[in-house]
Amino acid sequence: MNYDIPPPAGWEDFEDLCRDLWALLWDDPDTRKHGRRGQPQAGVDVYGRPQRGSKWKGVQCKLKSQLAGTQLTRVEILAEVKKARKFKPALAGFTLATTAPRDVGVEAIVREVTVEQLGANSFPVSVFFWDDILDRLKGHEGLLRRHYEHWRGMAKGPRIAIAKLPATGETFVAREEELARLDAAWAGGTNVISFVALGGAGKSALINRWLGRLQEDGWRGAERVLGWSFYSQGTDATGASSEAFTEYALDWLGYKGEAITSPWKKGEVLAGLVREARTLLVLDGLEPLQHPPGAQTGRIKDPAVAALVRELAADNPGLCLITTRLRVADIAGRPGAVAVDLERLPAAAGAELLRRLGVNGSEKELQAASEERHGHGLALTLLGTYLREVLEGDVRRRLEAAVLDAAIEGGEHAENVMTSYERWFGPGPEIKVLHLLGLFDRLAEPKALATLRAEPEISELTEGIGAGKERAWSLALARLRQARLVTAAENGDTRDAGALDAHPLVREHFGARLRESAPEAWRAGNERLYEHYRRVAPERPGTLEEMLRLYAAVVHGCRAGRIQEAFDEVYWRRIRQGNEALNIKKLGAFGAELTALTAFFDRPWDRPSAQLSAAKQAWLLNAAGFVLRALGRLPEAVQPMRAGLDALIVKEDWKEAAASASNLSELTLTLGDVAGAVAAGEESVELADRSGNMSQRTITRTALADALHQAGRWEESATAFREAEAIQVKMQPVYPRLYSVQGYQYCDLLLGRAEPEDGSGLEGAGTPYRKACEKVRERAIELVRLGQQFLGRGLGLLDTALGHLCLGRACLGLALTASAARDFRPAAEHLDRAVDGLRQAAQEDDLPRGPLARAALRRLASDFPAAAADLREVQEIAERGSMRLHEADAHLEWTRLHLATGDPAAARPHLDRAAELVRACGYGRREREVAWLERRLAESPAQTGVS
Repeated sequence: MNYDIPPPAGWEDFEDLCRDLWALLWDDPDTRKHGRRGQPQAGVDVYGRPQRGSKWKGVQCKLKSQLAGTQLTRVEILAEVKKARKFKPALAGFTLATTAPRDVGVEAIVREVTVEQLGANSFPVSVFFWDDILDRLKGHEGLLRRHYEHWRGMAKGPRIAIAKLPATGETFVAREEELARLDAAWAGGTNVISFVALGGAGKSALINRWLGRLQEDGWRGAERVLGWSFYSQGTDATGASSEAFTEYALDWLGYKGEAITSPWKKGEVLAGLVREARTLLVLDGLEPLQHPPGAQTGRIKDPAVAALVRELAADNPGLCLITTRLRVADIAGRPGAVAVDLERLPAAAGAELLRRLGVNGSEKELQAASEERHGHGLALTLLGTYLREVLEGDVRRRLEAAVLDAAIEGGEHAENVMTSYERWFGPGPEIKVLHLLGLFDRLAEPKALATLRAEPEISELTEGIGAGKERAWSLALARLRQARLVTAAENGDTRDAGALDAHPLVREHFGARLRESAPEAWRAGNERLYEHYRRVAPERPGTLEEMLRLYAAVVHGCRAGRIQEAFDEVYWRRIRQGNEALNIKKLGAFGAELTALTAFFDRPWDRPSAQLSAAKQAWLLNAAGFVLRALGRLPEAVQPMRAGLDALIVKEDWKEAAASASNLSELTLTLGDVAGAVAAGEESVELADRSGNMSQRTITRTALADALHQAGRWEESATAFREAEAIQVKMQPVYPRLYSVQGYQYCDLLLGRAEPEDGSGLEGAGTPYRKACEKVRERAIELVRLGQQFLGRGLGLLDTALGHLCLGRACLGLALTASAARDFRPAAEHLDRAVDGLRQAAQEDDLPRGPLARAALRRLASDFPAAAADLREVQEIAERGSMRLHEADAHLEWTRLHLATGDPAAARPHLDRAAELVRACGYGRREREVAWLERRLAESPAQTGVS
């Protein structure tokens, strides 16, 4: 690698580099920047502690020119040292890091300053020139690449980041056909390839072998290689999330924009960054982010990863490589997506694997052993090492390893062999190490392991392998590595040096064993980790990376039985930061939030922990419903939202119950249960009237009115809207009309009642439709004005977008009913702004409304390709979120588009699907459109278009 590179050009980039470098030099991942620009920093830009419990050390970053003669001066050095002596608590050391070249004169000044310091708060002073910094960077290639990715040609070959992929060992057999398929996929024509098999079948080993071959061939044209593993403990991944991956990938791929809070937007931005260069993206162990077998088997439930994978399946100059236990339903059947079922190892290949592991015997016996394990890669690997280490490598003694059950599937092949290891190791140190790893969801960090091993020893867990027992610890690790049960972190992220990992099936097995056989040790171990993670995290984290440590603390605290404290002290006070909800509003950490909420449930999503108060249980139920809804997992959100409503009714908290019932009405309406939405809306009105709260009485009536509108109960809907507006006038006389979402819903009714029966706003609609459009335009102008007014307070994105949507639809109707020539420009301008605004607002429920309305405009303007693009977006959003009303609307508009392009045959399946959805959902509002379009299709097939 060529390290002849210049220093950063900006002070902030130099500070970031120093923070990351000194974190490695001090072996302190908590090293951080001190304050921000413009704040008093006491001469310290970066600070940390080289050893646990040691005193702080500081770094002052001085950006200097590389030209000769540009250097730190004695006055400057003395001034910075003087300021650093005011740092609290007192520093144990102070370094001046500069981008200037090495200079003996400056070194002499620094030595003199160290000697001259007298009195309290004195400390040794050192200087790091750019030459010194560059020397240290040579040992940390990943860090160098991260900070110098924009300098092309600084290194030979692509940028590589695959340290997050699991280590799988060197023994590998067969799979030549699969390796050839990977070669072909990388050569071109495939956007996404996924390998599907049960846990432990060898998916990760296959990928690592192919990556090794690729590297030997100079990476075959890859410009970037990024790998990540999503494996979590066990198979219950209710709260699994992708936040750590998306944050890392955005940073690694060079994203420099503002923080993205929308999960879907993160995925779309990531896909765009991946496409900028020929990139090999490896997503290993995707199943924790997928729906388990059931109604949505294999669909990706994490919005960011779902958007990323779908985007790459459509267009990808590189290759996205996925391993998973379930086929990825989101991209099934896509032209650029290939799924490969990873078959079990053939008997001959299984025999060869056993032979390479040191097992002796006839070919017939070795193949029989492979067949007995159904060619399961992990089970054969564990069996082979067990036979070699315990049973003299004799394959004939394999029945001593475990009692076989021919009906066993998946990971249970490996569990049989792990049970044999338990008997062999007995209660020795090896089993205790495995139990320790069973406490973790993934890689066990060295500092967390040190916390578990610290004094006093934990009975039945760390006895004999605790602090000071290094020989026993090392020998146990050596035996476990030899048995292929434990792996050590390999090259890559230096912060992982000394970390340990194991296959998820191994962690799951031994974690369950510890919990069952030694519940007190399980509790004590989790308690240690709870204290560790809450201690190492900042008091009030400002980044997702910092926040993730507190999320880990919540999980371990709940496992330790300290549920109330974990909720109050960690989740509510430090993660959520009270009603500020920083984790959601600023960081958009919906996935990690769901993981934390899961920990507070005895059974997701209807049974919160009984250790929490009734009020907190009700709050958790509603919070879970909110987060699930934000993540697009709408069907799952219904259960906690309904349970939360019931809990609030029991408490007789009528105001919150009314709000909850209103939210439930909106949710069930989006899902397409119109009758259920009307019922929940009626309940919300009753509860709001009980509460007497004027605001809730307004909001609940508009929620009911909207549900009635979608049911086709036009007059009842209009009555409810008028009642809501009358209450608002009494409450807020300055606002005589409904505004925000409620104002949009009323405008939607006013347009819907007057629209022509085909719902497309055709000319000839007559005076009522034109008057309705004029009325809506007047209201919509006010909606936009108020929305923009709220923007000054960090709100109003959705309000403004919905206002433009109403204006666009009204302007379209006015253009269609004008006596003069049509002018679609005002409508196009407002609808474009509506689409952009809805994307920025990132409210998944409302997002389809914009492109749907614009598709109608583009169809009427004969811009058919653009109309189709809008409809594909609507359909994608609707189907991924189970939004059946939006899906029905999309199919109706597809029908009209195909009629306009003269293709009635293509229109038929869309109308059939729309009619099916309208009937199933009780979507009465659209019944007249279905009937009208049926009549059009019944006409002569030769008739084309709509005037």
